[in-house]
Amino acid sequence: MKRPTQADVAKLAGVSRATVSYVVNQTAGVPISPDTRARVLNAIERLNYAPDIRARSLRTGGSNTVGLLIPDLHNPHYWSIVQGVEDALRSEGLDLLLTSTSLDPNREEKALQTLSGRRVDALILTLSFPEQSKTTLTQLAANGYPVVTLGNSAFNVDAVIATYRNATAQVMDHLLGLGHTRIGFIFGVGSKELATNRMSIYQSSLAAANIRVDPELIDYSGVRIEDGYQAALRLLNRSPRPTALLVINDWLAIGALRAVDEIGLHVPGDISIASFDDTEMAAFLHPPLTSVRSNGHEMGHQAASLALERIRQPNRPIRRVQIEADLVLRQSTGPAPASQ
Repeated sequence: MKRPTQADVAKLAGVSRATVSYVVNQTAGVPISPDTRARVLNAIERLNYAPDIRARSLRTGGSNTVGLLIPDLHNPHYWSIVQGVEDALRSEGLDLLLTSTSLDPNREEKALQTLSGRRVDALILTLSFPEQSKTTLTQLAANGYPVVTLGNSAFNVDAVIATYRNATAQVMDHLLGLGHTRIGFIFGVGSKELATNRMSIYQSSLAAANIRVDPELIDYSGVRIEDGYQAALRLLNRSPRPTALLVINDWLAIGALRAVDEIGLHVPGDISIASFDDTEMAAFLHPPLTSVRSNGHEMGHQAASLALERIRQPNRPIRRVQIEADLVLRQSTGPAPASQ
């Protein structure tokens, strides 16, 4: 089906094409009566018209490029987000400029300043240290720069947020229902400001089951596979050891699986492992990993869609999109061993 044009909108609304352009671009200083504006907007809605971003970029000197900042090039969860962003941009003929902060707070701030200074039409940001970037991001928002944040809604910009509360409660209910009372938590995040909702649900689920929250079973590890491996070794050397491990992401869970195998235990017979993100590899690990799906591709796609909307309609209200995480059960979780 042929994509509707401004000429189609003008014909349906009974106005000139220039008038449609003034309404779409919210051109200042051009008198448009409320009745004319209403007719144009109604025609836009009826035709499902969307301005062509490529044409707009030519008119305004834009770059046809959107900048994307991610924290870590190694973690496959972020690659799912990248793919979602790229798919949405490609469908509109736009390019992607990607940069990573390597989970370094100073590099994150510098990368944000560098990206915002580049000739890009919008920014999509996954921030690990939002407080560090607060001044720059606040200034960008105040200047009307098209910005979308992923996982953080603390700023006055468009945002996409994965909501983990229900799915975290489900994975804890799953482990508790299997008889696990000593559940370790490998909490490897770039900044302790992140993933606090998952930590609070972990703690409240234990309390609701009349199980004391044992600080010795929470390991604030680093963010690499090696860190997941070392954290699992530390937890498994506790006495008595945990019978289940909850891991903050699939990336660290790979290290935990290696640690369990190395000390001669079996998953899930001796210890259950559950994780977050449900990246593509989770289903292909041995055993396949029980994981909370955060829908990274959908997050990226939604973030790109918000960025494109903001480019087309710079003065529209701030939008926040929530994506509900869901639990995927696989063979890495099973009943607690009887000898616990």
